[in-house]
This record gives sequence, C-alpha cells and structure tokens, in this order.
Amino acid sequence: MSVQKEEILEKAYQLGKSYEKKCTGCAQTVVAAVFEALDIWNEDIFKAASGLADGLGLTGDGSCGALVGGSMVIGYLYGRGKEDFEDINKPMKSYALVKKLHDRYVKIYGSCRCHDVQNKLIGRSFNLWDAEELKQAFKSGMMDHCSELVGNTARITTKIILNSGYKIP
Repeated sequence: MSVQKEEILEKAYQLGKSYEKKCTGCAQTVVAAVFEALDIWNEDIFKAASGLADGLGLTGDGSCGALVGGSMVIGYLYGRGKEDFEDINKPMKSYALVKKLHDRYVKIYGSCRCHDVQNKLIGRSFNLWDAEELKQAFKSGMMDHCSELVGNTARITTKIILNSGYKIP
C-alpha cells in the first residue's frame, strides 16, 4: 500500500478515536472520520447517522453504530441512487463492500450487535438511559473501548473504500 494510502488510513483511525472520545455517537464519529480522511463531506449522511449510537438510539439492541456508520459511507459512495432504484443489480457493489466490512468487524469483535460487543470488550452491557448505569459505563472504561473500536472501524471502512476503486482527490 502506498504511503499516501497509509496516511489516509491512519488519519481515519486517529480521527475516529478522538471524535468518539470528544463528541461520542459512534455512527456519526465513524462517518466524520472517514469523510474527513477522504476529504469529502455530506451533511445529510452525517446528520442521518445521529440516531444510531449504541445499537440504535442508545438501546444496545441493534448493530453497532460504528459498523452502521461505516456502511452508510460505503452506501453513499457506491450505492444505488433514485435514478437506478428499479435496477436490482445496481446496489450489488455496495452490498459486497458492506459485507466485507461486516465480516471483518465480526471477525474482530465476535458479533455486530452492540450488547454482544460490549460484553466482549467490557464484560457486560449497559443501559445508557439509566443515570446510574451510565456512570458505571464511564467507570468501566467504555469510552476507551468504544473509541478504539470506532478508530478501527473507520480505518477498516476507509481501507475497503480505497481498495475498491475510490480515487483519492
């Protein structure tokens, strides 16, 4: 891999990690990190990711927001547009790339479900809507674990994009 690509991957990792620690919201922090590493931006995609943290709406009961955020960026770059909506073959590239992201993520974290990932990384999951559980989550080091996960997911997403024909501006 070229030095330029390695620098972009490292930028995605570092931005993801720092955004998650500073701003939280794993889906948005991955979207922001990947977009900025690739020197692109789409405010609508960024905003659409805002409700997806902690397995959808802070429930833990859905796919990890970081994984969903990375999938959103892949879909944005390689997905089917309205003009091709009736072409059932058009989204196949985005499906294949998101599957690569999913498979790599699950290989590392064991599951794509947020509660399962929390159990693997921290030893338990938390109800972030409960004030006491939220305090426990912070004490457990959840922010450090999630920041590392976001950085890794941003890097993996960016690598998939770069290896799939994306032209660096």
